[in-house]
Amino acid sequence: MATPNYSYEKRQRELAKKRKKEEKLKRKAEGKPDDGSEAAEPTPNDAAAGLPPAAPPAEG
Repeated sequence: MATPNYSYEKRQRELAKKRKKEEKLKRKAEGKPDDGSEAAEPTPNDAAAGLPPAAPPAEG
């Protein structure tokens, strides 16, 4: 039977923690709430209806 590679498992846990921390800092920098809800800004009716966002006007 193979022995478990504890150093690999530890490294994976450390990388997961680092990713989670970076995501949290990114969300905080954007000003979004950490609880995952986007209730801070009301959504337009198009988004509630499931329509895709409007394309930006073409330049030229």
